[in-house]
Amino acid sequence: MSKKLAIIATKGTLDWAYPPYILASTAAALGYEVEVFFTFYGLSLLKKDVSGLKVSPLGNPAMPMKMPFGPDWFQKINWNIPNAIMSIVPGFETLATSLMKQTIKNNGVASIAELRELCQEAEVRFVACQMTVELFGFDHSEFIDGVEYAGAAKFFEFAGEADINLFI
Repeated sequence: MSKKLAIIATKGTLDWAYPPYILASTAAALGYEVEVFFTFYGLSLLKKDVSGLKVSPLGNPAMPMKMPFGPDWFQKINWNIPNAIMSIVPGFETLATSLMKQTIKNNGVASIAELRELCQEAEVRFVACQMTVELFGFDHSEFIDGVEYAGAAKFFEFAGEADINLFI
């Protein structure tokens, strides 16, 4: 009998896309049976095209703002920018997203699409919350193949037997 990991993914930004996919793929590689339930904004992580995911530094004071380019001393500076400035400076979210994508690339971290594919190859089950799909007016054709559509009750069946439950 294998161990089980249940994950609820509720956030749809670039930075919040990594935790469910990294944890799910790692657990699957360790032999866990894994199910990820995507609801509300987390549904964005199941869309066919995830290239438009952005980072939202607003409200995330722990987000390190380091430059992915330049000399070492410059890259080590923590540009701790207050949330008040982030909210009034036009284009700051776009800048933060560009910097995060460059940092990801510089460090050889897999893309969201690659991690998602790895999860699917490892037989991680992706379940989209049908109620939220309907609430937001999504069509199933907007999502990748292999997604199951079900309500919270179906997820609870799995989560109730899981060894580990994570809310991300």
